[in-house]
Amino acid sequence: MPGTPPTRFVYLGPEGTFAEQALHRVPAAERGTRTPARSVGEALESVRAGEADAALVPMENSIGGAVGVTLDELAEGEPLVITREVILPVEFVLAARPGTTPEGIRSVAAHPQASTQCRNWLRAHLPDAVVVDVLSNGAAAAGAAAGEYDAAICAPIGASRHRLELLADKIADHPDAVTRFALVSRPGPPPPPTGDDVTSLAVYIAHDRVGALLSVLMELAVRGVNLTRIESRPTGEALGRYVFFLDCSGHVADVRLGEALQGLRRVCADVRFLGSYPRHRWIPATGDRPVPAPAGLSDADYADASAWLARLRSGDLT
Repeated sequence: MPGTPPTRFVYLGPEGTFAEQALHRVPAAERGTRTPARSVGEALESVRAGEADAALVPMENSIGGAVGVTLDELAEGEPLVITREVILPVEFVLAARPGTTPEGIRSVAAHPQASTQCRNWLRAHLPDAVVVDVLSNGAAAAGAAAGEYDAAICAPIGASRHRLELLADKIADHPDAVTRFALVSRPGPPPPPTGDDVTSLAVYIAHDRVGALLSVLMELAVRGVNLTRIESRPTGEALGRYVFFLDCSGHVADVRLGEALQGLRRVCADVRFLGSYPRHRWIPATGDRPVPAPAGLSDADYADASAWLARLRSGDLT
């Protein structure tokens, strides 16, 4: 319901995963209900069906790349829009039932991505332990708590939820790894521009047209719109047919991005608007800041040029 703050949230479950941990960073979710879903598709369908107001799902990981199932779900079915992004550090821990010692660990439950990201630590500290694949970080923690495994690689929230003892923290091989989550709702007016926003699109190009992708990029470049991410996914129609997912700096309310969207509408087979929302700046110390528009391409420059053209058309040459 446009303009109404969400109160019913769903997230990619089960409980005790990074998705639940990320949802706690959304203030409205702390005051509402939070329900785990079995899959990204189930989470998004609950929003489409009106059973939830918003869903938090993973978009990409700095190590593993884009989450293809999320992109596919956003490109298909009834439209949904991203209203917020949450960037969460991926800090894996080794947890076990109280009283467990590292010397007594013979089996470690872990999601395959978790064990992959902790491969060097496991090799150095638990070389003789058998790593058992499970469906999620939450399931790893639950299995260790139930005594099915000696220990688990999981998210900190999973260890605390299942009353496990931390044997080691920050065990990932890449300490700066992060996962980007998207809060997705039914279509409505986007959040107001903040001056540091992201606009996400799904763009279908004309495959029988030479230079079709270049035309897409030029619509952005000539207006000084910074393309921060581009990802292709097969459409499922035939080999060689792709949809391109774009993240651009700016907001749909900005003049130059608005003009770029009009240009994309003209040159693309189809464009699906996936939302304009505030950028989540994770590491300010890196100097990551909004990219200023080149000279002549700011919103003020567009407004000045529009006013000038209006004067010309009225016969005013001053």
